[in-house]
Order: sequence, then structure tokens, then C-alpha cells
Amino acid sequence: MSAILEVNNLEVLYNNIILVLKGLSLKVEKGSIVALLGSNGAGKSTTLKAISGFLPLEDGAITDGTIQFLGEELTRLSPHKIVKKGVFQIMEGRRVFEDLTVEENLICGAYTQKKRSKMIKDMDKCFAYFPILKKRYKRLAGYLSGGEQQMLVISRALLATPTLMMLDEPSMGLAPLLVEEIFEIIRQINENEGTTILLVEQNARMALEISNYGYIMENGRIVLDGPVDVLMGDRDVQEFYLGMGHGNEQTSYRNVKHYKRRKRWLS
Repeated sequence: MSAILEVNNLEVLYNNIILVLKGLSLKVEKGSIVALLGSNGAGKSTTLKAISGFLPLEDGAITDGTIQFLGEELTRLSPHKIVKKGVFQIMEGRRVFEDLTVEENLICGAYTQKKRSKMIKDMDKCFAYFPILKKRYKRLAGYLSGGEQQMLVISRALLATPTLMMLDEPSMGLAPLLVEEIFEIIRQINENEGTTILLVEQNARMALEISNYGYIMENGRIVLDGPVDVLMGDRDVQEFYLGMGHGNEQTSYRNVKHYKRRKRWLS
């Protein structure tokens, strides 16, 4: 496999003063699912926004480094041009157009498509993944449940026919059974459509279970990366991200108010 996305030594500054990404580098191989993990504030969402061109909307800017997609430079492109090149980000928080129907939301996702026949075919494909959306076709998106809205934004992304789909916290606010369903659909989309996926997710166990490769961020840098079987066997990953104490005893990460990473994180 070859890398379709390469981020090299990326630095991102907010408000001309706050350095959020500090020389971050990562690669995403074609046809893979790559998990980007880390605690709140590590810079995961900023990484996705840098790739998709959204930083200027939040007074952020790339001050160093490069982003290449399929060998082309994305660093200075506007978001709509990046979408047309095949990169689509699903934002955190299920950003549906609440005053539009499910149908109208899906049509918005298909704005890059020129043939109506293909759009209809792709909509049918979305309904195969998420049958409930066909039943809600004429309903305003603002009246959908949280899970249905997540299904809608994933379907809207599919209609943009992305080569690379980036998802930011798709499990946020969803019930555990629905999270399992959403992640299974993400895996199917990768397998059936050949869509490469970069996944930012707090549910580290679920993310690693469907991924091929993972990166772990701390304070704007990558501190650990590797195939998922290696990461899941790593003692620090088990303790800080999978909730496993020494001797495979379960521990609650939420109850830990302060801890220090062992030195080997940065070795």
C-alpha cells in the first residue's frame, strides 16, 4: 500500500500566539483505517481541520510543514477545493442542516456530482447502510435523534464520494449499542467502498478494533504509533487509553485526575 495522505512537520498557531501542533507528522495508507487518539486538548481535531482547510475560520493558521494528498499540496487550499480533491471531514457534534430535510441534506453532500443518476444510486447505497434514513426522508434533520443525525452526516459524506473520509468523534453522545452499529458501518464503508478513513475518537478500544494503524498524540505531537495489535499490547496504551491496570485489572480512567506518562512515551 502507498500513502495517500502525508502530513510532515506540521505546526499550527491559533490567534497568532497559541502553538497547538508542534511538528506533527503522520501518514495514511490507501484503503486503510487509521486511528488518531489522544486526550482532550492534544490537537486531534486541529489536525483534521488543518487537513480540510478549516483553520482560518477559527483564527488558526499553518505556520510550518506540509500536507500532501495523492502527491498534491493541500496546505494553502480552501475547504471547497479540498473536498473536490476527495477529502471530506465529518465534524464533531453531528453538524446537520437542521432546517433542511434529510433529502436536502443528502443533496448538499452530492454537490460535487454532475450526474443525477449517480446521485440517486449513491443515495440508495446510503439507505442500504442506514435504512432508517429512507423512512425519515422528508423529515427535518433537526428533529432526528442523535444517532440518526450521525447516520445522516456519514451518508452526506458518502454522497461526496470521498477518497479520504475523516471522522471526528463519531461516538460522542451515542448509546453503546448505537456506537457499535456506527463503527461497524464505518468498517463496512472502508471495506465495500474502498474509502480510506482517518478516525479521531475518544473511545480508543472501539477505534483500534476497526483500524489497521494508530497514532497517539500528546500536547500537539505524535508520541507513539504502530499497527493496532502492537498498540493494544503496549502497557501504556492499556493503562491510559484502554482502562487496563497492571495484571489486566480494570481501572477507571475518569477517576484519575493527575498522572504522568512514563519516559518511554517519548523514547
